[in-house]
Amino acid sequence: MKQSCRLPAEWEAQSGVMLTWPHEQSDWAPLLARVDPIFVRIAREISHREGVLIVCHNEPLQRHVLRQLRKTDAQMDRIDCRIAPNNDTWARDHGPLTVLDDNGSAYLLDFTFNGWGGKYPAELDNAITGNLARQGVFGDTPCRPIDWVLEGGSIDSDGRGCLLTTEACLLSPGRNPQRDKAGIEQALHQYLGVEHVLWLAHGALAGDDTDSHIDTLARFCDPLTIAYTRCNDPNDDHYTELQAMQTELYALTSPDGQPYRLLPLPLPAPQFNASGKRLPATYTNFLIINGAVLVPTYDDPQDAIALKRLQTGFPQRDIIAIDARPLIEQFGSLHCVTLQLPKGVLADDD
Repeated sequence: MKQSCRLPAEWEAQSGVMLTWPHEQSDWAPLLARVDPIFVRIAREISHREGVLIVCHNEPLQRHVLRQLRKTDAQMDRIDCRIAPNNDTWARDHGPLTVLDDNGSAYLLDFTFNGWGGKYPAELDNAITGNLARQGVFGDTPCRPIDWVLEGGSIDSDGRGCLLTTEACLLSPGRNPQRDKAGIEQALHQYLGVEHVLWLAHGALAGDDTDSHIDTLARFCDPLTIAYTRCNDPNDDHYTELQAMQTELYALTSPDGQPYRLLPLPLPAPQFNASGKRLPATYTNFLIINGAVLVPTYDDPQDAIALKRLQTGFPQRDIIAIDARPLIEQFGSLHCVTLQLPKGVLADDD
């Protein structure tokens, strides 16, 4: 079947990155003093290289965000701060996915977001993309609503029609129970132009409530390189699942039969919240932007190892550490709160 569209890889040229800012009416309320500066840092770093689309719950938050960013050396002319009511901050999962047609023109797919299989309220989040489109944020870029549940954090593209994902997430009954594995693959082909799906049956992080999103476990760095979360400690609760995932990754080959170059990223030491629940700290949740890679760090000796290893995966890009400890308090990390928008998407794309 001829591929009629293409899901670009994250390392391709970008218009900007979308952020949905935490606010007092969300679960972030008790953590705002810690997490707000992290969002400021993320937005500032991105603005030095491309646009930043910031979604704010209301006007007071919009004023606060702009005031905080003006205190830094952020490129304010690259920041577009819009109002759209929201439940939470996980832009990766409630934002639009960008697809390129045969002519290379971008269009947006607004998939259904149901709070990771109905775990959390998501009605406002599910409406964000349509709200932004009506405000003209995406200019002439078409935006198509899709009556099918799919989260950006659950898939990773090599830009050439190959997709990396997990069975635990895409086959979970809370998302698209009417489709079996073959039906899911057919939908991925129909909407995203996917020709090959690399399924992982293993891999999970304690504290993760997304049913094993791939962006916490394994990511393409280029079409033949995959960075992944590795656990070498037999006493760690993650050991069995992550060792099994590693075995699966070593058995994978690209669509033309080549083995992948694998970059193992260490696990930081276990981190826990005040209730004693282990948090999903992972270096695999990095964000690729124009000229740089933002990498979550956890004030851990393994930070330096992860940063160095990712530099070998992205030798032409700056590697920038972002303290993600406040982010994992809500069971996600850096990639989860961001969503890249490829070149040509934003109305004021320069």
